[in-house]
Amino acid sequence: MVATPVKNLTLESFLALPETKPASEYIDGKIVQKPMPQGKHSVIQTKLLIFINSLLLESNIAMALSELRCTIGGRSIVPDVVVLKNENIPKDDDGEVANVVTTAPDWTIEILSPDQSTTKVIKNILHCLDHGTEVGWLIDPAEKMILVYQPDRQVQVVDILEAELIVPEFARSIKLTAGDVFGWLKV
Repeated sequence: MVATPVKNLTLESFLALPETKPASEYIDGKIVQKPMPQGKHSVIQTKLLIFINSLLLESNIAMALSELRCTIGGRSIVPDVVVLKNENIPKDDDGEVANVVTTAPDWTIEILSPDQSTTKVIKNILHCLDHGTEVGWLIDPAEKMILVYQPDRQVQVVDILEAELIVPEFARSIKLTAGDVFGWLKV
C-alpha cells in the first residue's frame, strides 16, 4: 500500500480525481491505494456478500455492497464490505440508489490482504465507529482470526473457530462463526 502525500490536497480535490483500480482512499490528507485483493481475500469477500444478502436483502432489512466508497468525517474510504440498513441507503432525486455515500456504513467489514497495513485498516474501522457504524470486523485470513469492534467496547478477538461472531442488532438473524468464514477458503 502506497501513501502519496500531496501538499494542500483537499478532500474535494481528491474526490474530483478519477477512480483507480484498486481503489485509492483519502486519509489524513494523503492518497492511499488499497492493495489488489488476492485469492483468500476475494473468496471471503464474495461469500460474505452472498451470505449476508441472502438473509438481509431478501428480508428487506439491509444490503451488503462490495468496495463502496464512503466519505465521512474528512476521510474517503472504501471498505471491502459495507452493509447499509435499507433506511440508510442514500437515494438520489429519482429515488434510486445514489452514487455518493456520505454516511458511515451500519456495518463495515475489512479483509486483511498480505502486505496491507493492519494499523491503517483498524484506523478506518475506528473512524467508521466514531461516525455511527454499529459493528466493524477485521478478518485476518493468515491468522484465522477476526477482530470485532463496537463503539465504547473492548475489541473482541475471535480465534476460536466455533465462536459465533457478533453482528449488529439489525442483523441478528445472521448466525456465523469464524470457522464458517474460514471454511469458505476450502474449495
